[in-house]
Amino acid sequence: RSQSVYLTKQKNALKRHREMSTKSLSRELMISNTGRKELDDKLCALVTEIDNLIAFKARVEKALEATAEPLHIAKQCLLNREKRTSIDLVHDDVQKELIKEVETIEGVQALLNRTLEQTTEQIRLNRKAKYELEKDLKDKFGALSIDEYCAELRNNSAGLKFKDGAAKIEANSVCPEDWKDFSDANIQKAERERQSSVELRTLIDGILQQTSNDMRKQCSEVNVAFNKRISETKDTKSKLEDHLNKIVAQIKEIEENIARLKKAIDDKVLPMQLSQTRLDTRTNRPNVELCRDPVQYRLIEEVGEIESSVAQLQDRLKQTEDSLKGLIRNQLALEEDIGVKANTLFIDDVECMGMRKSINIQNF
Repeated sequence: RSQSVYLTKQKNALKRHREMSTKSLSRELMISNTGRKELDDKLCALVTEIDNLIAFKARVEKALEATAEPLHIAKQCLLNREKRTSIDLVHDDVQKELIKEVETIEGVQALLNRTLEQTTEQIRLNRKAKYELEKDLKDKFGALSIDEYCAELRNNSAGLKFKDGAAKIEANSVCPEDWKDFSDANIQKAERERQSSVELRTLIDGILQQTSNDMRKQCSEVNVAFNKRISETKDTKSKLEDHLNKIVAQIKEIEENIARLKKAIDDKVLPMQLSQTRLDTRTNRPNVELCRDPVQYRLIEEVGEIESSVAQLQDRLKQTEDSLKGLIRNQLALEEDIGVKANTLFIDDVECMGMRKSINIQNF
C-alpha cells in the first residue's frame, strides 16, 4: 500500500511538473510575442525612415545637379567679359559679383556633396540597424515556432522518443537577462539611428532652403550689377554718338570752308596773272616812255595787295586744315570709343544677360 501511495504521489508530481512546463512555455510564448511586437514596430518605423531619407537624398542629388547650369553660365559670363576691349576691360562691380557667384555656387556644391555623403552613410547605418532587427526577429520567429510546437506536445503526441542527454543546459545558451538585453540593444540602436536620420532630414531641409536662397540672392545681385552697367554703357554710348554727330557736322562745315578758301585762292590767280602781265608788258615801253608813272605804282600796289590777300587766305587755309585734322582725330577716337561700348553692350546685354535669362533656381 505504501508503495502504491508513493507511486501515486510521483505520478501527481510529474503531472504538476508537466503542467508547470506547459505554463512556462505559454508564458515564454507571451513574452516572446511581446518582444517580437516591439521589434516589429521598431522595424516598421525604421523602414519608413529609410524610405524618407532616400527621398531626401534624391532631393539633395537634384539640388546638386541643378547647380551645374548656373555655375556654367557664371563662368561663361566671366570668359565672355574677357573679350571687352580698351578702357572697358575693367574689374567692375559686375566682375566682382560674378566671381562671388562662382564662389557661392561652388560653396553650395561642396556643402551638398558633404551632405550627400553624410546621407549615404546614415542610410547605410539605418540599413545595418534594420538588418539586426530583421535577424533578431527571424531568430525569434524560429524560437516561437519551436516553443509553439513544444507547447502543443502531449503524452499521446506522435513522434515522442527518448533523447539521451536532452536534460542539460547548452553551453552556448544565454540567460533571460542577456536575451532581453540583446533585443533591447538592437531596439535602442535602431531608435538612435532613426532619430539621427530624422535630425539629418531636418538639417537637409534647412540646407536645401539656405543654399537655394543664397544662390537666388547672388543671382539677383549679379543681374542688378549687369543692368546698372548696361544702363551706364548705353548712356555713355549715346553721349559719345551725340558728340560724334556734332564733330561730323563740324567736319562738314570746315570742309565746306576749306573748299571756299581754296576757291578764293584760285580766284586770285587770274587777277595776279593780269597784274603781273601788265607790269611785265609795260617794261617794253621804249626809251623815256619807260616811266614810273602812277599806273606803274598802282599795278605794283595791286600785285602786293593780291599777294597779301593770297598769303592771308593760305594761312587761314592751313589753320582750317589743321583744325580739320584735329576733328578727324577726334572723330576716329569717338568711333573707336563707340565701338568699344557697342562691343561691351553686345557681351553684357546680348551674350551674358541672354544666357542668364535661363537661370531658374528652384527649391528642392
